[in-house]
Amino acid sequence: MTQEFHARRLDIKAFAQAGAVLSGQDSLSKYERLLAETGGVGAERPVRWDARGEQRIDASGFAQIWLHLSAQVTLPLTCQRCLGPADIELAVARDFRFVASEEQAQAEDEAAEEDVLALTREFNLQELIEDELLMELPVVPRHEVCPTEVKLVAQDADFEAAQAEKPNPFAALAGLKGGKPG
Repeated sequence: MTQEFHARRLDIKAFAQAGAVLSGQDSLSKYERLLAETGGVGAERPVRWDARGEQRIDASGFAQIWLHLSAQVTLPLTCQRCLGPADIELAVARDFRFVASEEQAQAEDEAAEEDVLALTREFNLQELIEDELLMELPVVPRHEVCPTEVKLVAQDADFEAAQAEKPNPFAALAGLKGGKPG
């Protein structure tokens, strides 16, 4: 009998021991925090992901539980350079090692190259997918090359006219000293 695995409540230990693979494609609407980053735009866009469990024996002979995850999505964001729409591709490929407790995970995570998480019986893989994609969001989304010319001027004509109308404060000082205003 083969065991069936579900992304929302995954038994990580059994998944790894079976060397199982899960893959899927969900709509962006199932990932509320990611969708919020788009301002609610693109809810139908696909989030593709693959997960593979693995059990490895470490140097001391103990079994380690591993999860290999990859995920991709293209988010419709706003380019911060031209302020136009920009499709930003996010992709992650991460390895996770699971340990017995949250305390052990915190202690080992700093020194480990892989991410270390606490083992739970019903792990929500979709939350992990969303967390990892959120961490891939660029701080400043922008096109590689904007499709329109970017206006790089901080002043406009009205600002220039207002500046020209103001009297030069140093000219007034020169008048007080008995000189001629400049």
